[in-house]
Amino acid sequence: MASRRKARILAFQALYAWEVSHASLDELLGFSWVEEGKIGQMEEELLTFSKFIIVGVMENKKALDAAIEKHLSHWPFERIKKVDLAILRMGAYCLMFQHDIPPGITIDEAIEISKEFGSDDSYKFINGVLDGIRKDLTNDKD
Repeated sequence: MASRRKARILAFQALYAWEVSHASLDELLGFSWVEEGKIGQMEEELLTFSKFIIVGVMENKKALDAAIEKHLSHWPFERIKKVDLAILRMGAYCLMFQHDIPPGITIDEAIEISKEFGSDDSYKFINGVLDGIRKDLTNDKD
């Protein structure tokens, strides 16, 4: 597993934990919900990358949710499964604000995480929404 994928999974898990418990940002960044001993094994660079995504999503949640909602066809935002929403927010954040990461990698990583943690069809839904956001961003640059 790519090392950055571990960091993305940790960020996704924190965002999901926030969605279900509304834990404070300090609690999320402390990773208190992760099995003891696992955090100490992660490289500091990966923890920093995870924290960067978590803080970025939290600070830009309104813009991210608007971008996600724009690409929901015949599906109310409120009905998005919490696992899928956490993955979508993370992916949308990376697409919209982390310009050093190629969009294809961001979408592929979100799809892989959704295959591992989401429902059977989550990856199709996440691919469609994130690809729509990617296309919007590409069109905005033209």
